[in-house]
Amino acid sequence: MSPLDPKNESKGPRKEPSPATKPPLQPKDLLLAPELNVEEVAFLLRPYGFEEIKKADANLQLIAEEPRARELFAEILEDFLDALGQTPEPDRGLNDFERFTRAAFSKTQLLSYLRDDPATVSRAAAVFGGSPFFAEILIRNPEYFYWIFDPAVLKRPRTKREMARDFSQALRLLKTKQDRLDLLRIFKRKEILRIGVRDLLREASVEEILAELTDLAGVLIQKAYEISDQALRERYGIPSRRDRSGRPVRIGFTVIAMGKLGGGELNFSSDVDLLYLYATRAGKTSGIRGNRDSRIANAVYFRRLSQEVTAALNTVSGQGYVYRVDLRLRPEGEKGLIVQPLQGYRRYYAARGETWERLSLLKAWPAGGDRALGRQFLKMAAPFIFGKPFGVPGLEEVGALKERVDEKIALSQQTASHVKLGRGGIREIEFLVQSLQLYFGATRTAVRERNTLKALKKLRRSRILSEEEDRCLRESYLFLRNVENKLQLVNDSQTHLVPADPKGIRACALRLGYREEGAASVEDQFLRDYRAHTDRVHRLFRLLFETPSQWPSLQKKPRRTR
Repeated sequence: MSPLDPKNESKGPRKEPSPATKPPLQPKDLLLAPELNVEEVAFLLRPYGFEEIKKADANLQLIAEEPRARELFAEILEDFLDALGQTPEPDRGLNDFERFTRAAFSKTQLLSYLRDDPATVSRAAAVFGGSPFFAEILIRNPEYFYWIFDPAVLKRPRTKREMARDFSQALRLLKTKQDRLDLLRIFKRKEILRIGVRDLLREASVEEILAELTDLAGVLIQKAYEISDQALRERYGIPSRRDRSGRPVRIGFTVIAMGKLGGGELNFSSDVDLLYLYATRAGKTSGIRGNRDSRIANAVYFRRLSQEVTAALNTVSGQGYVYRVDLRLRPEGEKGLIVQPLQGYRRYYAARGETWERLSLLKAWPAGGDRALGRQFLKMAAPFIFGKPFGVPGLEEVGALKERVDEKIALSQQTASHVKLGRGGIREIEFLVQSLQLYFGATRTAVRERNTLKALKKLRRSRILSEEEDRCLRESYLFLRNVENKLQLVNDSQTHLVPADPKGIRACALRLGYREEGAASVEDQFLRDYRAHTDRVHRLFRLLFETPSQWPSLQKKPRRTR
């Protein structure tokens, strides 16, 4: 019987050990040898990190169930297993790859492509063994495989303009609102795969990944606004008011990005923090000809528009969802109005705005709708952010905010493992940077900046941070954001916790690119670096917030800069 025969014995149950002498085994024997016993199969698979030997063997036989597929797969098997063995989850990776080969249009075409492109063999193994989330996208959309591993796609970032152009071209073909909303989800899924694979394969820096994720969100929020606004205008007409000459003037609406989105540093499974804003409460919509009841107050129109945009982004359908929307940064938080006119925000910040809102508004940026109105909002907010005294009392207030966070994290025993909120985590860097911006920003306008890394550079140039402090915070921020991304790209979950079990720690370390170095395991290397970064951050955080008199730049007389 030929080893390439579809009825080859290697597809059936493996035999028990045979005393017969055999030549040295090779990985391709898993597919081509007519008789391998269970010990020999285990001998071949265990070096690659497989734990469920029987299942792994079954997956290999399913991939190679056709004679031509068996021949092609045998040619790349050693390289594929070697690459898969360096991933966090070889067993799951192989199982997902088998599922993918069933979903592919032509298994032999796929395996032939991989045989002719060895680089894609290792990259594909890294993706299937590195992220169940990305594997599921490829299984659901096997046509993305050739696109995502095209070097022209893999090796360079896509600009915001390119993504917006491609979305608009696809949108023209769709007629119903539901189809257009589903396009948001489909487009997000495809682009998040592209960005995620670039990150997982280390084809882009952390800064590039954060910027691309932010640009993608910006495109989708703008398109969600356009789709929702068009649907409402078809029902109620255009929101407008009369100017002094009696002519109708359209009323603007803006989506303000806050948090990591506003700062241009979004991660894979972030919420998007949004504020909704319109120009003025005056006026009504123009209505629809022939329907006298279609005119509604602009305030009602914009409330419905805000609700529609929110639903467009966070409603789950058969195509998934776009983003979880968090509106708690608006005035009065969850109890406040979903949308307010510009004057409403002005009154609130002047009378009731709190220190934490000054911190959050440092990152505000127009993400959709009327950008001119968005710039008016930023100009209106600047006196609230920078005009009030901050000083040591402000530092004490921010320190108290962090203490409350620390108490909650301590109760859940996550102080040392929470990448975002824990000791020396991302939030400590953000609080430190933002507090220095508020402390000096009234007189040193050069330090006003919404992006954390750019703010660090500006604080260094203004000599508020020393070169060593800047380097420490920058390196630690990039390291922690990289860890956060690698945790979240596994299952598209909003997690910030370093795993507690050795297997989970090892998986995280491998995704970050750690490899065995002598006696130091990847787990030990990762934990060593994690502790070093968080220790350095926490030391600086305590210096500023517990003993501000010892922070050198706070003792200098403020110098006005432009």
